[in-house]
Amino acid sequence: MPIATPEVYNEMLDRAKAGKFAYPAINVTSSQTLHAALRGFAEAESDGIIQISTGGAEFLGGQYKKDMVTGAVALAEFAHIVAAKYDVTVALHTDHCPKDKLDTYVRPLIDISAARVAQGQNPLFQSHMWDGSAETLADNLAIGQELLAKAAAAKIILEVEITPTGGEEDGVTHEINDELYTTVDDAIRTAEALGLGEKGRYLLAASFGNVHGVYKPGNVVLRPELLKDLQEGVGAKYGRAAGSQPFDFVFHGGSGSTAEEISTALENGVVKMNLDTDTQYAFTRPVADHMFRNYDGVLKVDGEVGSKKTYDPRTWGKLAEAGMAERVTEACANLRSTGTKLK
Repeated sequence: MPIATPEVYNEMLDRAKAGKFAYPAINVTSSQTLHAALRGFAEAESDGIIQISTGGAEFLGGQYKKDMVTGAVALAEFAHIVAAKYDVTVALHTDHCPKDKLDTYVRPLIDISAARVAQGQNPLFQSHMWDGSAETLADNLAIGQELLAKAAAAKIILEVEITPTGGEEDGVTHEINDELYTTVDDAIRTAEALGLGEKGRYLLAASFGNVHGVYKPGNVVLRPELLKDLQEGVGAKYGRAAGSQPFDFVFHGGSGSTAEEISTALENGVVKMNLDTDTQYAFTRPVADHMFRNYDGVLKVDGEVGSKKTYDPRTWGKLAEAGMAERVTEACANLRSTGTKLK
């Protein structure tokens, strides 16, 4: 069962929350970065999440048409085949989708999964993200209600982002300022609109200073302890037992975070942490090294013929895959998911 069924995905998230660990959610943009992520999970003996952003899906769709749905579906179908060779279970997820791309990305993908479920199959993707952080909270949650109902009917988990993550990803930009911190009132309004599981399961990307990309120390102030306040505020509002954690949180902008920040987030209900910038670098760095070391071989310098063995994409591609896989195994260790794979 390399690709999680809806039931198994729920079990994965429940185990993570109970065990105070989280799954690395690795953005992929090609068949090779997919293999790198799967390899990293397998070497860490950790289950995990593979995700595709709108920009990643557009890239996967090819530069001739740049169709996001085609790209996402193609890689998901590919993953269902190749993941069978890895002794771990993974869930497929789509990352950040703003309002202007819902009709050309998330909604069609939910429809595809709904058709599969109607035929007795499992959904193509196990979860999708709605990023309404650029909208008012009222509009964000209204769209979230619609998408949650459709996702639940297709046995899909929805991820929602209720307040901004700083920095830029795939054209969605937010300044790094005091708005990057979710309030208890924001969390209560989310629970009022989306429920606490009875309307369908969702993952919540709350903001505690998160920023996409990697910044020098001092530029970003993460406050993962804020997540405890949100859990307790909503728990008290809904009469939950002390210490209960009503939300399944997602840690966005995970690249470059400290071990202490990650640990605090895990203790406060984070079950998924997104990694993209760090894994991009880990994939590209060995390629740059290879090109610099083999300059004469990868280029036909001064009329020479170069060296096919050095410019063959398989040569440097293997190095890139290994570099990214190593970074994924490191993420598993940081998130305490190493050795926790489903038996």
